[in-house]
Amino acid sequence: MKKIPENTRILLVEDEKNLVRIILDTLVQEGFEIEVAYNGNEGLLKFHEIRPHIIVTDIMMPRMDGFEMVKRIRETDRNTPILFLSARSETDDVVTGFELGCNDYLKKPFGIAELIVRIKALVNKPRVERQCKNFYTLGQYMFNPIAQTLSYQGVLSDLSHRESEILRHLCENREQVVHTQSILLELWGDDSFFNTRSLHVFITKLRHKLAKDKNIRIVNVRGIGYKLIG
Repeated sequence: MKKIPENTRILLVEDEKNLVRIILDTLVQEGFEIEVAYNGNEGLLKFHEIRPHIIVTDIMMPRMDGFEMVKRIRETDRNTPILFLSARSETDDVVTGFELGCNDYLKKPFGIAELIVRIKALVNKPRVERQCKNFYTLGQYMFNPIAQTLSYQGVLSDLSHRESEILRHLCENREQVVHTQSILLELWGDDSFFNTRSLHVFITKLRHKLAKDKNIRIVNVRGIGYKLIG
């Protein structure tokens, strides 16, 4: 594993104080600088105050939950990596987290060693946005992966961060089969069965959003992956 950059600041937002103590002690030993908040309101204030390099947050918290906090953060910041920690592991909850713009999701209870690996992977991920085309023409649609928007005959709609990244991946490989595993490893960092189900949910959402132009289709190549046609 690569060495972490010096003075890497983590904002930990978690209301379980015993868990905070364990995470805090371990991450300090790993060389991270840690700021702690115990609810979403406090987390939001500290985010704007310290501008952390990464956010690690619970979902179920008093005063403001993690979903709402991340939603507000992503209104002004789309780049800071966010890792959710939660006992909530239903597919809908995971999908909601990724739609709001989180980068990873770790189910409680978890091993501290796994948490460290996940954090280091996010910290060491290049912070410079991937160079990509400003837009893609998909039949009567115009897709802007930077603004994360999809327009149809001049009517603009927003895409979630995860929807936009999946569609960009398919656009870069138009008319070619994109392996499910390659999407999962690039965007989720994990090709587990659970994440495969989440990907399927996002593909279904994209199909609905592209349904106005019958010439544009995302087809399922059974057992292999997906192909963008049109």
